[in-house]
Amino acid sequence: MVSRAEKTCSFDCAYCQLGPTRRHSAERREFVSLEGLAREVEQLPPLEIDYVTFSGTAEPTLAANLGAAIRLMKRHLAAPVAVLTNSSLIDDPAVRRDLAEADQVVAKLDAPTEDLLRRVNRPAPGITFDNILAGLHSFRREYKGHFALQMMFYQANQDQAEALAALARELDPYEIEVNTPLRPCAVKPLAPEALAEIKKAFSGLPAVSVYEASRPTVHPLDMSETLQRRPVL
Repeated sequence: MVSRAEKTCSFDCAYCQLGPTRRHSAERREFVSLEGLAREVEQLPPLEIDYVTFSGTAEPTLAANLGAAIRLMKRHLAAPVAVLTNSSLIDDPAVRRDLAEADQVVAKLDAPTEDLLRRVNRPAPGITFDNILAGLHSFRREYKGHFALQMMFYQANQDQAEALAALARELDPYEIEVNTPLRPCAVKPLAPEALAEIKKAFSGLPAVSVYEASRPTVHPLDMSETLQRRPVL
């Protein structure tokens, strides 16, 4: 729902495989009309779909019509919907209402402090760690679907596993993805041994490491579009 030639995001994460954020903003607006989205969906060939996922080259919650888009996709494709969000706008009640339309929400949480948020995720003006954490707690209380956390570890935050695990215990997700950047980007990934050590902090929690997770077979509808979002499949 945020389709632009340039990366548009409320974060400028140091590890993003898409490179620097060219349009760095926390302003919600309509990027893609529902009519345009409906036309594209109607042109799709028959597909076997496990989930319709809102993610890609931008932060999905920047789309002011995200909730309506989720409802549209459910009507047209009769499949559950997932949203991958960086959590930057989740303190906004309107954003939480939109996300509540999804069957699954995977929320990013890479930093346990304001200082690390600014070093790792480099948010747009107005976004603070305290607001993100408060928004995540509110959403967790309100949301009836499948709530998961996604945490990206590299050198800057690898010593924060205990602090992030403590926050995860407060939020009580169904799943925690313990990741390190495996696609080409500006930072180096942690070795499997280092990520295994980090995962120990999540003992008793439903955590899975990126090195342990199975990788599904991908059959892109448009390889050029897929490679723009995922430089390495």
